[in-house]
Amino acid sequence: MSVESKQTAEPSIGELMSQLSSHVSRLIRDEMRLAEKEFQESAKHAGIGAGLFSVAGLLAFFGAATFIAAAVAALSLVLAVWAAALIVGAVLFVAAGVAAVAGRGQAHEVTPAPPRTVETVKADIQELKDARHGTT
Repeated sequence: MSVESKQTAEPSIGELMSQLSSHVSRLIRDEMRLAEKEFQESAKHAGIGAGLFSVAGLLAFFGAATFIAAAVAALSLVLAVWAAALIVGAVLFVAAGVAAVAGRGQAHEVTPAPPRTVETVKADIQELKDARHGTT
């Protein structure tokens, strides 16, 4: 076995670097494909979950409507049906008004932008300007 045959059997540093580069590229592509598949699977489950929550909300709405009808029916045992429906409707409008006032109060507490984040971003911009002009 000669020295030349050993040198041709072992790849050069350049070839090794080329192989490393191609293997790293392939690894990154494979990892990206895996992440994409995992994301698609996760999104599928999220979509199914959102659909089931929508069905639950719709069924809860119909359940609440049934309870309202039951309240009217129960009051109609004591009062005329129209009076029972009028009382239940008034109670529902009062509850809606209370919820609207509470929601309005919460909406007024919303700030258009997070104030601390705006302050820190402004400070960062000023620091970058000062560093660019040489005043630190």
